[in-house]
Amino acid sequence: MEKGALSYEGKAKKIYQTDDPAFFWVEYLNQATALNGAKKDQIAGKGELNNQITGLIFDALKTAGIESHYVKQLSSTEQLIKKVAIIPLEVVVRNVAAGSFSRRLAIAEGTPLKFPIVEFYFKNDALDDPMITEDQIEVLEIATKAELAELKTLALAVNQALQKIFAVCGITLIDFKLEFGRQTDGTILLADEISPDTCRLWDTATQSHLDKDIYRRELGELVPVYQEVLDRLKESVACI
Repeated sequence: MEKGALSYEGKAKKIYQTDDPAFFWVEYLNQATALNGAKKDQIAGKGELNNQITGLIFDALKTAGIESHYVKQLSSTEQLIKKVAIIPLEVVVRNVAAGSFSRRLAIAEGTPLKFPIVEFYFKNDALDDPMITEDQIEVLEIATKAELAELKTLALAVNQALQKIFAVCGITLIDFKLEFGRQTDGTILLADEISPDTCRLWDTATQSHLDKDIYRRELGELVPVYQEVLDRLKESVACI
């Protein structure tokens, strides 16, 4: 398969056409961003780590019966994915209070929630990706009631599978963001990436951060932390 013209460039990835209209070619970038792009730096090695972590996780989710747009690794920083039309929603699942949830509701970080909470955010950089209700989603025709129900079911299934994967390697899944896309027949697939960029991960024993909060909050060097996550995941996936 041949890489074609650049189709889209985001904060962390470039998406290229291929000579097969059913697939995209993805290149992971070394760019780190936070605060909706207000903070931005080039960090050597980051793209390679997120590419590998995402590939491992999507393969593990497939084994658990959860399909995604991911097909295979093409290089250390590139992967092949099925072409989908991204639904402009960030689907956030929270297991433990942290980040904006803690600030918004004055709940101490690290407080376990009684059950996983699913939240929706409208993917719109100009509006700073605001939280959006299910009624608002329907009114704006972003997704139907049936699709919203499917997104919530899929998100909770991913949560259950990820918690198992991370628990094996001593990591607590605090919260995470998912994106989904529609295939031409309307089928919804898990899309984008799952990495320390999109998940809040804490070491179960020490409660230390193993995610982008290292960069966002200036807690240390990002690459060694992401490498630690990758190394642990390799052992975890081998055990499951």
